[in-house]
Amino acid sequence: MYTILILEDNPVICSNMEIILKMEGFSVSSAADGQSGLDMIRKERPDLILCDILMPLMDGHDVLETLKNEGTLADIPFIFVTALEERADVRRGMSAGADDYLTKPFSAEELVSAVIGRLHRLELLRMSGIKTTFEKERAFLNEHITAREREVLLLVGNGATSREIAERLGISARTAEVHRANLMHKLDAANSAMLARWAVIAELL
Repeated sequence: MYTILILEDNPVICSNMEIILKMEGFSVSSAADGQSGLDMIRKERPDLILCDILMPLMDGHDVLETLKNEGTLADIPFIFVTALEERADVRRGMSAGADDYLTKPFSAEELVSAVIGRLHRLELLRMSGIKTTFEKERAFLNEHITAREREVLLLVGNGATSREIAERLGISARTAEVHRANLMHKLDAANSAMLARWAVIAELL
């Protein structure tokens, strides 16, 4: 199970994010300020960090800078979650090494898609050298999913929302949602975290 750490000082926003991600099969923990978050990261390394920028004690930029200066923690996928929309702030975060930037307010689908997209890239690196381990799963995908379903699965793995999938494939958002539901049924994927793993295997085909 993927582990996600949320650094967010707004308890309502933090709680909503936790609920959404837990429903999608992720293991989630949280901290209300940057310093507490760093302490948690050093004790138990998460698979991904969602971090607000404006927080007490230590802001999000300082958290990211600290992580990048600690060798064993520098490669943790890091997504800024903030209400700030100024271009300069976006550029500062991305140039410092953030992997993505999610602007409030965002939908549940946008949150989950951003998380899956970053974890997908992480998992590809982990699995790239052990393709033979997934021969059974790869054979199952080849036999049971259509070419269009594979396209949808790969886009899901890359963090695309239903609307973005529809635009890329020239189909309606409703059709994209149906394809996603069919994939979850065929692959016995009860949530987005499980579907993300299948997306990685599909990309290794």
